[in-house]
Amino acid sequence: MTFRVTVLTLYPEMFPGPLGLSIAGRALREERWTLETVQIRDFATDRHRSVDDTPAGGGAGMVLRADVLAAAVDSVADTRPVLAMTPRGAPLTQARVRALAAGEGATILCGRFEGFDERLFEARAIEPVSIGDYVLSGGEMGALVLLDACVRLLPGVMGAASSGDEESFESGLLEYPQYTRPVEWEGRTIPEVLRSGDHARIAAWRKQMAETDTRLRRPDLWERHGGAAGLSPSGARRDKDGPR
Repeated sequence: MTFRVTVLTLYPEMFPGPLGLSIAGRALREERWTLETVQIRDFATDRHRSVDDTPAGGGAGMVLRADVLAAAVDSVADTRPVLAMTPRGAPLTQARVRALAAGEGATILCGRFEGFDERLFEARAIEPVSIGDYVLSGGEMGALVLLDACVRLLPGVMGAASSGDEESFESGLLEYPQYTRPVEWEGRTIPEVLRSGDHARIAAWRKQMAETDTRLRRPDLWERHGGAAGLSPSGARRDKDGPR
């Protein structure tokens, strides 16, 4: 089954962009996934091809019109999920990416200006998605990020089927640190355990480093992972007899 993507945007020339290169580009040429763009402005009904209007209640900027966007969404309606890229959406997670990659594809609606008329989400089954707690000029960059995350998980895209199994977020933790040759560089040496050939020790070290880095760098992930409940604020393990 080919993973099919339709992007609804005011700037179709932004695609495939970086998705036309590297492993995503090769997969696109091999038709492991397909990409279609739809110009939202084609669904405007006035002579100026207007897609936005001033905010109700006043305020700066312009808001994308629900009637124009709904017509664009309806033009490609099928069984694929429809996602809208917006900072007001739910944060994109690796679990959601995996679920999308396992499906038949997606339709992605790219926001612009001050965002969408909220009635669009009331009238259509559209999932608002955010790629982070910051604001971009438009949803196109977010769509590129989402698609890159999905395409690399499609069958046959990555060189080894297991390439993504131990990456950051797959187990709820950040990935362990990686090293490669030369063994020594600027006085810094690859940790001895990674050169030991002892696979059990290596696995234990990687697990410990993943947990330590997640706790220090991403306490939010660590808490969701369940590790925070067993640690004191300093990171010491708690048990019924106290810290140790």
